[in-house]
Parts: sequence; structure tokens; C-alpha cells
Amino acid sequence: MLSVTSIRTQVIYPALNKMGMWSEAAGELVLGTAIVESNLTYLKQHGDGPALGLWQVEPATHEDLYANYLNYRPEMMSSLMELRSPALNMNENLATNLMYGAAVFRLCYYRKSDPLPEAGDVEGMEPREPNAMRSKPNYVDAGACP
Repeated sequence: MLSVTSIRTQVIYPALNKMGMWSEAAGELVLGTAIVESNLTYLKQHGDGPALGLWQVEPATHEDLYANYLNYRPEMMSSLMELRSPALNMNENLATNLMYGAAVFRLCYYRKSDPLPEAGDVEGMEPREPNAMRSKPNYVDAGACP
């Protein structure tokens, strides 16, 4: 399991700051989701599921983010591409490039119209976290995470 402090300070903050999307509430959403979805451990969904990275974003969601959102926001796309490793394909970036994965996950929520709850409002974040980036619920078996 990766350190919560390390993920927050060395991955989430710099990624969201680079995107111009940092706030305490956004940082909490991204960190909390990584804890719930992957226990800060798993880079591929358990079993045969498609979800990738600490945030367990499905490749189809990732592709849709580009096709239907970022293609119309070139500045955002450019900022995200600066976090991407050109030596990796899109799925490899999503699975293993932690700063890129954090930014992709944040963008998935940013494109929704609902405002984030206040920082520290754990209960307000709850409906946003589990299985939020999947088309089908309950892919992750929470009991399988240590």
C-alpha cells in the first residue's frame, strides 16, 4: 500500500495543480476515491474487469473523456497531455502513470455539473466515490482488498 501522505503531496497535489484544478475538496475527492477503489495498492481491477489505475477508471470512460470533452477544450487537453508519458500507450498511462491517472479522474468529475462538497465533508463525498467511473456497479470486491 502506498503512503496516503506521499500520494497526496507527490501525486495528487502536483497533478491537480498542473491542471489548475487543485482545491482541498478536489484533493480529498481524488485521494478518498483512490483509497476506496484500489486501497492505494491495485493498478488493475480484480478479476477480468477493465478498470485501471488507483482510481479504477475504465478505458471506455477514458476514451469518452477525450472524444466528448477534451477535444472541445484544447487548453485542458494540453495540460493533461503534459502529464502523459509519450513512451506509454493510453491504457498504460492510465494504469501506471499516477499523476496522469489522478488528473484523468479529476477531469471525469469536473465535467459533471454538480459542485464538490466543502473540504472535510466526508459524507458529502460518499456518493461520488465507489464505482463512480464505471458503467456497471460493483466491479470491485471490497472484501478482496486487504
